[in-house]
Amino acid sequence: MTSITTSAIDTPLRRSVERTCDDLAMLVLAAVAVIAGLTFRDYGLGWDDYTHAEYADLLLRMFGSGFKDTAALSFANLYMYGGGFDMVAALLHKIIPLELFETRRLVGAIVGVVGLAVTWRLGRRIGGPLAGLASLLLLALCPIFYGHMFMNPKDAPFAVAMIILMLGLVRLAEEYPKPSPRTILIVGLGAGLSLGCRVLGGLALVYAVLGFVPLFLEELRSEGLRESVRRFAHVVYVLLPGLAFGYLVMGLIWPWSIMEPGNPFEALTYFSHFFEKPWKEMFDGAIVSVPDMPWSYLPTLFALQLPEVMLVLMAGAVVSTFAMLPRSEVPARRKTIMLMLTLAATLPLAIAMVKRPALYNGIRHFVFVIPPMAVLGGVAFAWAMERLRANHRTWQPVVLATFCFGLALSLAEMIRLHPYQYTHFNHIAGTVRGADDRFMLDYWGLALKQASDELREQIVERQEVPPTNRKWKVAVCGPQRPAQVALGPDFTIGWDSNAADFAMTLGEFYCKGLTAPVMVEIKRDDVVFARVYDIRGRSISSLLSIPAP
Repeated sequence: MTSITTSAIDTPLRRSVERTCDDLAMLVLAAVAVIAGLTFRDYGLGWDDYTHAEYADLLLRMFGSGFKDTAALSFANLYMYGGGFDMVAALLHKIIPLELFETRRLVGAIVGVVGLAVTWRLGRRIGGPLAGLASLLLLALCPIFYGHMFMNPKDAPFAVAMIILMLGLVRLAEEYPKPSPRTILIVGLGAGLSLGCRVLGGLALVYAVLGFVPLFLEELRSEGLRESVRRFAHVVYVLLPGLAFGYLVMGLIWPWSIMEPGNPFEALTYFSHFFEKPWKEMFDGAIVSVPDMPWSYLPTLFALQLPEVMLVLMAGAVVSTFAMLPRSEVPARRKTIMLMLTLAATLPLAIAMVKRPALYNGIRHFVFVIPPMAVLGGVAFAWAMERLRANHRTWQPVVLATFCFGLALSLAEMIRLHPYQYTHFNHIAGTVRGADDRFMLDYWGLALKQASDELREQIVERQEVPPTNRKWKVAVCGPQRPAQVALGPDFTIGWDSNAADFAMTLGEFYCKGLTAPVMVEIKRDDVVFARVYDIRGRSISSLLSIPAP
């Protein structure tokens, strides 16, 4: 695949296709920003939100006390993660008129838009303006990424940090052995942000080492061993200020990581083993304990949850990348760039398939491979259009129409699922309707927010008041703290359904369907995401359909 530097699509417009693609990309970014700004309040809390907000308070208290209050360095297991996102949201909450969790949704949207912009620039740099636009569209219309960017405080920011680092590594490959100060800064910033979010950011070193092999081999052939080593040493030397800057960034957003030199390695060891009491989730129609998930867990979910157009283009790019490696006429820098990008999109999945760690919550822990997948897809699309322009021009409109149709399918599903885009299953799976009986959908319980809002509206409509001397009691099958935040101070919640007035249940396999009047039902594509039952005067022993873990 070669970079697109000439028009890949013939157009009668005076402006070049390159300029048109850039203008369209800016328009897409602006549209996503506006839509995100208008809809971020629609997204509910995830399982981790409340705890992450507490972690942010402890981190800010530590900085404010001059590191005298160090409770943040032993809080749950979150001290082994960075808290940059959480601190930014907590600080912004102090200066804007939004509630804390609304602020967190807004910051998530901003971070997500930054990730989209970086993905566009990376795709453009590798494959030209058309590749950049296609990469941006593939990521912006990927329901999994779009949904997670609002409500996932760990994995979505990590995905953005990793694509920033990938941009730096691609620039480094292009400019080797004389990287510019801007490239050095981007590499350092990306490394600091990535490791500061999750220690898994160290995978980028593997991408770089393996990806640079074609370039190093070319250097050995053309420059000789001594000169190649000298040039490599020079690059390492000039990168040191950027890496030092990255270390400072990592320490700022993940203070525990720099308290002891071995702390990042301790975190890596900790997360390489399952550290919680095992529970069960549904996968492919079977209820499976999370440490026992099969090797097929990730490839199956990626194949069924990513948009079809992204899957096809990404697969084509991966095959083309490995096919180009032995070809001597392909520039070594091109091989290095495409190999790094391919490794970023596939290596984490391959490692997980081989090592089989505990896997749960769908593909949320692997959201960081989706931006490089989008770039691979964008580059593949631009390459295909260029080849058609040169050889089979009449097929260009067909391929373009097919690409747009694939994007339209994703857009339609995103609109239909809003604000539960993260539950998306593609048409191979039969959408969420076909996946409902085989896989978990709303595993983080975002639908409890809408269910809570509608329950309050129903109570006001009916002009009902709680029993004397107490609040309304709601038994919740799902995440408790998010439900409490969504319901507000006029309600008490818990698991006990015996003394409750209402039962709020997710539409997941572990929640019972009750024989009681349904007050609220949250549905998408005819799939129940949550229900609220009126259980006053009824004896309900449990909301769970399986024993609690």
